[in-house]
Amino acid sequence: MQPFTTHTGLVATLDRSDVDTDQIISKEHLKRIERTGYGKFLFSDWRYQADGSENLDFELNRPEFQGASVLVTRSNFGCGSSREHAPWALDDYGFRSIIAPSFADIFYNNCFNNGMLPIRLPEDRVDELFARVAKHPGYRLNIDLTNCTVTDEHGFSATFEVDPFRRKCLLEGLDQIGLTLEHEDRIAAFESARGL
Repeated sequence: MQPFTTHTGLVATLDRSDVDTDQIISKEHLKRIERTGYGKFLFSDWRYQADGSENLDFELNRPEFQGASVLVTRSNFGCGSSREHAPWALDDYGFRSIIAPSFADIFYNNCFNNGMLPIRLPEDRVDELFARVAKHPGYRLNIDLTNCTVTDEHGFSATFEVDPFRRKCLLEGLDQIGLTLEHEDRIAAFESARGL
């Protein structure tokens, strides 16, 4: 898993609450066995017209949001089913961090397990980010997981909380397999002692 220490990226906004995992990636796109290749299906029901052309009214299709790696959205993002494909699609599309007032619990956990940083900020601070994106074309945020801060070049500064264990895993790029492999010597000794 790619470590997350600091990240500076273009911000896209999605001004919608209660975005569920079926809207993030709908069920007809869950046929792949790999974790990659889902980005093209991200928000497919909103991004594309019935004929397959881009829906130019959808936020992420706006030219100024192309190449965005930070998504700012509204409360209860990632609600609905527990599908892990949702963070896979967001990651494959290019998002490294999502900022919202709240997240659904399973989605929130799945983000950490897949190397993406979900950041909870108070609603008034999220409102401020929406305003700044509208005011400053090409708006970028600096995210520092070491110090748990979000800043910009226009004076915005906010701190966020992350569970220390999850923070360690992201900083060191450790997924479940990586955590297990940290104990490879002890596992080998255990197996050897039992003739395995």
